[in-house]
Amino acid sequence: MVFIAIVIGCLIGILLGINAPMISYTYSSYLAIAVIAALDTVFGGIASVINKKFDLKIFISGFFGNAILAILLTMLGEKLNVDIYLAAIVVFVWRMFLNLGTIRRYYVEKWTSKISKSKENKQDSK
Repeated sequence: MVFIAIVIGCLIGILLGINAPMISYTYSSYLAIAVIAALDTVFGGIASVINKKFDLKIFISGFFGNAILAILLTMLGEKLNVDIYLAAIVVFVWRMFLNLGTIRRYYVEKWTSKISKSKENKQDSK
């Protein structure tokens, strides 16, 4: 079910992205960091569903809170003439990879247990 929602969301994003106007260079760093922060929250939400610890209030507050914090860090970095947003990108991408690893391990274990059960059923039927 979650997979179907992800695919539908990606297709909608592609269709909207094709028809959307170009973002100016001035705002592109803000949008990029907000999207990365939001993706981090989405992967964290999927991992928490797998770990059976999902809470919608935490997900929504994290989604908007992470994006706003990342945008504020980008603004502060521009005022100080320092690329602080790079630190936020590193952290968010690192967390995305950790959550993706959790998701991957879950589905690999599920897949291998399904294969081993089907092999056991074939051997029992002989």
